Amino acid sequence: MNAPAAKPATPLNAVIARLSALHPAKIDLSLDRMHRVLERLGHPERKLPPVIHVAGTNGKGSTIAYLRATLEAAGHRVHAFTSPYLVRVNECFRLGRPGGGVLVGDEELRAALERCEEANAGAPLTVFESKTAAAFCLFADNPADVVLLEVGLGGRLDSTNVIEKPLAAVIAPVGMDHMEFLGDSLASIATEKAGIIKRDVPVICAEQEDEAMAVVEAAAKRMRAPLFAAGQQWHVGIERGRLVYQDERGLMDLAAPKLFGRHQFDNAGLAIATLRATGVFRIGQAVFEAGIVGAEWPARMQRLSSGRLLEQAPAGAELWLDGGHNADGGRVAAAALGDLEERVPRQLVIIAGMMGNKDASAFLANFAGQTRHIIAVAIPDTDNAMPPDRLADAARQLGMRVEIADGVEAALRSLTKLAYETPPRILIAGSLYLAGHVLELNGTPPG
Repeated sequence: MNAPAAKPATPLNAVIARLSALHPAKIDLSLDRMHRVLERLGHPERKLPPVIHVAGTNGKGSTIAYLRATLEAAGHRVHAFTSPYLVRVNECFRLGRPGGGVLVGDEELRAALERCEEANAGAPLTVFESKTAAAFCLFADNPADVVLLEVGLGGRLDSTNVIEKPLAAVIAPVGMDHMEFLGDSLASIATEKAGIIKRDVPVICAEQEDEAMAVVEAAAKRMRAPLFAAGQQWHVGIERGRLVYQDERGLMDLAAPKLFGRHQFDNAGLAIATLRATGVFRIGQAVFEAGIVGAEWPARMQRLSSGRLLEQAPAGAELWLDGGHNADGGRVAAAALGDLEERVPRQLVIIAGMMGNKDASAFLANFAGQTRHIIAVAIPDTDNAMPPDRLADAARQLGMRVEIADGVEAALRSLTKLAYETPPRILIAGSLYLAGHVLELNGTPPG
């Protein structure tokens, strides 16, 4: 994935800068380089606790957040490798500890990366491959009960796909994204995602479009992998504002997730189904509820209820942040905003910034019935960010009123000059890189 521009020099950032120079392309899907460096490292990927491997286009991170919160509520030590990070690279690496996981410290992460650098001996290796190898080293060296491993891009040729026998393969919703690497049809993208399916390993699959579901079903059958699919082997829904989950083992009536949006019920259901399908974990209803209610995942319909940016917005305004950046991400954010509008009507303004390889029209079209006011901004200090005028053109073609601001703070200040009968609801969206910038500006980085 595209990485933010280099941060000020520190020992950790210095080693990342050196690793960034090892390969001319940030993304080069292949497993050959990983197999080579892991062999030189003594195969740490074979010394890991049981691994739950998670692929998909949207919802991977939230599903992992529910898995982690539930497993920790059950008293397990949980390692987690996720991407991309929002503010600090350390966010990608969470080490299991009694009582709850912690982000890896700078010195421990630097040592793991340098260990990979030394083993690699200057050969071509992408930064994400280096980070994945470092995660395996960290997780092999620190005891835990389970590893939650998020695919970076695709699945079949992603650097995480070197685990020979995971505990489970999880497929979150598949949609159109990264077409330049994964293909321009839902079937081709699903084929890449389904590449994490291993022989005889249970596959837990979210609800999918028919085209994607057919691919997952065929891959599971080919690998003789038991399939647990949403709407077939398990069901999740909303009743009276509560999460209701059902499978062959029974029904659970649980409190709603703290993470906001209807889609979070689906992500929580996928996590529940995963833990029940493995047959390894003995988790009761009270623990599932604690995990669902306690899960946190920044920049996913996150309300910024305090901080520097809220102070610059119109008095009384609601300020929301979401890292969604593709058509499906826009769809679920729009649905969440629709729920908010039903409860408390407010005029909606969207401050948007996107990466240059994203489909701005497909993303913004989701909001066409909710707002006509878009403010386009650049994502600062980030390679390949979409120029704001290009984003503005996409909004205009959808009939939206659009303006360009020098940045998020300037956009918020411009809104204070407008007259609102009711303070507006403001969504900052379009990119996880923009979301990370916003959290840093606001003084509320992920912990």
